[in-house]
Amino acid sequence: MPDVVPAAARAHTEDLGAFVSASPSSYHAAQEVARRAEAAGYVRLDETSAWDVVPGGRYVVVRDGSAIAVAVPPTAGATTPFTILGTHTDSTGFKLKPKPTTGRDGWVQAGVEVYGGPLLNSWLDREVELAGRLVTSDGTEHLVRTGPIARIPQLAIHLDRSANEGLTLDKQRHTQPVVGLGDVSQADVLAELAAAADASIAASDVLGYDVVLAETQPPRAFGIGAALWASPRLDNQLSTHAAITALLGVAPEDLTGIGVVAAFDHEEIGSGSRSGAAGPFLEDVLRRVSAGLGASEDERARAFAASLCVSSDVGHAVHPNYPERHDPANHPHAGGGPILKINANQRYATDAHGAARWQAACATAGVPSQEFVSNNTVPCGSTTGPITATRLGIRVVDVGAAILSMHSARELTAVVDPWYLSRAMQAVLAG
Repeated sequence: MPDVVPAAARAHTEDLGAFVSASPSSYHAAQEVARRAEAAGYVRLDETSAWDVVPGGRYVVVRDGSAIAVAVPPTAGATTPFTILGTHTDSTGFKLKPKPTTGRDGWVQAGVEVYGGPLLNSWLDREVELAGRLVTSDGTEHLVRTGPIARIPQLAIHLDRSANEGLTLDKQRHTQPVVGLGDVSQADVLAELAAAADASIAASDVLGYDVVLAETQPPRAFGIGAALWASPRLDNQLSTHAAITALLGVAPEDLTGIGVVAAFDHEEIGSGSRSGAAGPFLEDVLRRVSAGLGASEDERARAFAASLCVSSDVGHAVHPNYPERHDPANHPHAGGGPILKINANQRYATDAHGAARWQAACATAGVPSQEFVSNNTVPCGSTTGPITATRLGIRVVDVGAAILSMHSARELTAVVDPWYLSRAMQAVLAG
């Protein structure tokens, strides 16, 4: 890690903070990707309309909480390969249940269910907001965020003297946040959401919603030399921000293939949805782009065969208090550059060719790189990479940035690492 954080790294990570702050839910994150792309000249495409894809064109399409941005080089043809940066927009936490207004003993609460695999204790005693989307009776979708409105209160140590010897939280009884005081029969969480979305919307107008709890404390640099970065939702908005920043930083004429950012929803719960990596979204977009360039089925298959997907998700930096949980020989350090994820059982899709492409890109970008492999007694997770490889037959290399406190309400990385990751991604796109 450099002795002094470069100004460019600090600027990149401050912009990551702005991205995270604008994206309390996957739906907000997808729209933020689209907003940034459109501000850079990309054309917003509607999946229900005909597409006019041409060489030199730049496009972005949103499906629910996922977004795909595409930059077509001016010289692109029917067999031009794709260079894909794959990420995800969702984060572990809690999702609002039907009949969301609950409570007892003078407390008004919101009913939530666990989404993915969060570190439950990290959500205690934080002021959090409700954020996501509402669909009203006219079929209109409204993004919504309330600002700080809820808190999951921990039981005082006087009422649980063994709390410091091992805290166990019941996912149903102990994770329902308080949102107010008074008679539950007179309260309405949905009305609060409707008012936050649009003062003209009544709770009775809301016929559907996808709403999560979101941490509200802003991202910030701290530590000696302000070299550390704490933020909610680094998993995996760090990679999504790095990817869209990389794509927007390359002129279409400098791309070696058709540049794509595919930011998927629902990775934290297995990716099995219409907007997840296991669904058809990416394939739908790639096929329509190929068709717009006049590709036959054979030419599209040839393009896929020559394509590469860099699947980026955060990974584990060595924890200084638990070094035995990591592989003895492979110790990814915070500030040590992007990590190349490797797993013999294909929980990560990296192979020798993909590893070589990634290491060459890091060298071209002038950033350090390091490998991650799990301790044999601590099986690793997975991400969208193996799913993309399986669905499309495109070569995939799994990478990421090293963090601590993964799946916490607030995670930790080095200020330089998001910048390193984005620079390496840009080198992949530009060849």
